[in-house]
Amino acid sequence: MLKAPLYLLTDAAHFDVSYTINPWMTPHDWRRNERENKRAALTASRALSQALEGAGARLIVLDGRPGLPDMVFPANAAIVLDRRALVARFRYAERRGEERHFLAAFRNLRRQGLLDEVRAFPEDCWQEGAGDCIWDASRQIFWAGFGPRSMRAAIPIIKEFFGAPVTPLELVSDRFYHLDVCFLALPGGEIVYYPPAFSKAALANIKDTAPADLLIEASAEDAERFSVNAVNIGKTVIMAAPSARLRGQLVERGYEVKSLNLKPFMMAGGGAYCMTLRLDRVSSIAESRAQHAIPAALAG
Repeated sequence: MLKAPLYLLTDAAHFDVSYTINPWMTPHDWRRNERENKRAALTASRALSQALEGAGARLIVLDGRPGLPDMVFPANAAIVLDRRALVARFRYAERRGEERHFLAAFRNLRRQGLLDEVRAFPEDCWQEGAGDCIWDASRQIFWAGFGPRSMRAAIPIIKEFFGAPVTPLELVSDRFYHLDVCFLALPGGEIVYYPPAFSKAALANIKDTAPADLLIEASAEDAERFSVNAVNIGKTVIMAAPSARLRGQLVERGYEVKSLNLKPFMMAGGGAYCMTLRLDRVSSIAESRAQHAIPAALAG
């Protein structure tokens, strides 16, 4: 029997909006109703956990740290595939304090037997985890965003570490600064994306890789609602409230849409995908190796 998918989350107790590193972050607006915003964030975080568990997921929840509010977005912490983690380096000083805590957390997961290898990007190479490197299981490739927050120089490091193909996608909007806020790869091969977030070369890469009938263009409304920043577990898609149009397109293709109110986290520039990190993704290459491995008791 297949194990339920395993996700990493971070407790939202220390979440707030106290600095500005993207256009969505307005500390003044947060402070106008800070107590209610913090209460709403805890409610939204619980709702996300319940939705994930309701879709069959297992959860590991890290403690956050005072003064590091964006730890609530562990998608930016690392890229994880085949029991190997490549830990992020953040562009902005406001988030660099997260690096040692996440690195310690991944090393602890290795000690628990949940990971086999943990390595960090070089200190001079910004790369902000799965937020800018999305695994496409249907094509067995990574889609890697670069520009506002991750460097193109990170792409060969990703390719070498995981031994998997990587398709680069240049991001050109400060509002859509990570790939996960404007790009969603679904298990049926569909790609939901917001075209204005990408360079012409990136759009060509998307269209050269995915056939037109599998491309779903998100509207500005969808992108600004952080609906594209979604988590899928099988045919269940968990997202911040989508437009009727996007919901209809997904339902028409056989997906069940679970809509959440994630407004407190949207005030920091994040949604459902940002708030999670899948820990147990396995490529078909690794699955094939496992199926053909010789049991230790039978070896030499």
